[in-house]
Amino acid sequence: MGTVWAGNVLALTLAQFVRASWYRKGQAKDQTALRWRIRDRAHTRPPFGYLRIWVLLRREGWPVNRKCVRQLYRLDGLQLQMRVCRHKHRALHPGPAPILTNPNAGAWISCMKLWRPAGPYRILNVVDQWSRPVP
Repeated sequence: MGTVWAGNVLALTLAQFVRASWYRKGQAKDQTALRWRIRDRAHTRPPFGYLRIWVLLRREGWPVNRKCVRQLYRLDGLQLQMRVCRHKHRALHPGPAPILTNPNAGAWISCMKLWRPAGPYRILNVVDQWSRPVP
């Protein structure tokens, strides 16, 4: 069975949908004053997140939604970066690899598990990095 291609007018007519509402452009409210207020609050109190800024705005009398504050907060680039722990930072950047000069100075270890009908079969692989013989 083939695909039937139709234009927008035909598709809207068949769906009994009004064309004026299909082509209507959304009218967004001007939120520059709110954006300035959010930015001002974020710069005066940097550790505050968007939720605490939303609470402060509600106390000041701004009738604003929490989701709207979050969206404007992120659009202005005020979202704080996640902090990385020291030990995680060290693990991500371990430094240069040591230069191996003799056998058995460093080795790769990997474990494998094969499933057989009799049960799991475990294999431990140890590979020497310098000469790469498999014992």
